[in-house]
Amino acid sequence: MLADIHGNVLALEAVLADLEARGGADFIVDLGDRASGPLWPRETLDRLAQVECVAVRGNHDRQVATLAAELMNASDRYTLDEITDEQRQALGGLPEEAWIGEGILALHASPASDTAYLLDRVDKGRLVRDRLDDIEVRLAKSDDARIVLTAHSHRPDMVRLPGGPVIVNPGSVGCPAYDDDAPPHVSESGSPHARYAIVTPGAGEDLPEVLFVGLRYDHEAAAQRAEANARADWAHALRTGFMPPA
Repeated sequence: MLADIHGNVLALEAVLADLEARGGADFIVDLGDRASGPLWPRETLDRLAQVECVAVRGNHDRQVATLAAELMNASDRYTLDEITDEQRQALGGLPEEAWIGEGILALHASPASDTAYLLDRVDKGRLVRDRLDDIEVRLAKSDDARIVLTAHSHRPDMVRLPGGPVIVNPGSVGCPAYDDDAPPHVSESGSPHARYAIVTPGAGEDLPEVLFVGLRYDHEAAAQRAEANARADWAHALRTGFMPPA
């Protein structure tokens, strides 16, 4: 499973090559936010068009597909200017969630909203794991799931709810840190690696096996691309996994 590529085609290529070297997978799940960012949005969507996968729509996919340009943030506006009309329509046509196999639910964030964190809350300006009972409330409409694949926070994590599903977030393929203003906070993975996860579902009630992977790739080239597009904040995040000091 992969998520939050954010137009970083170099990181995506590293993930796809690593997965192939491991023998591939029965299916690939893309949890959304495919293109938005000051890197290579069109090239990323071209590459993903060659990959057979189950894909859901992220909040930035929705924003690029539906918002007027003057209402978009800088990353979404750059993406809108770079991608084709067909690619924009394809982003808007992605489903909000997908059921895979027996009892596996894939979504970008939480069942109620593509911008609401499922596993995390904001604490003193940073994302931290939320309390189990609050996570359970957010999953109230997903009682049939035994595995939930989620993203949005860019933070690799895994939680098993008592008597409930295992929730897996693979982290971000191409954007290791970001800031947000609703409310103000940062998410920082702490390194420039391209991240994804391999999930092997157990039989029946067995726990799944989950392998979190962090890959080296040419993150300096990605940082230089961000700088060329006047995004020093992205360049710093791509080099370090942290946002620039305030």
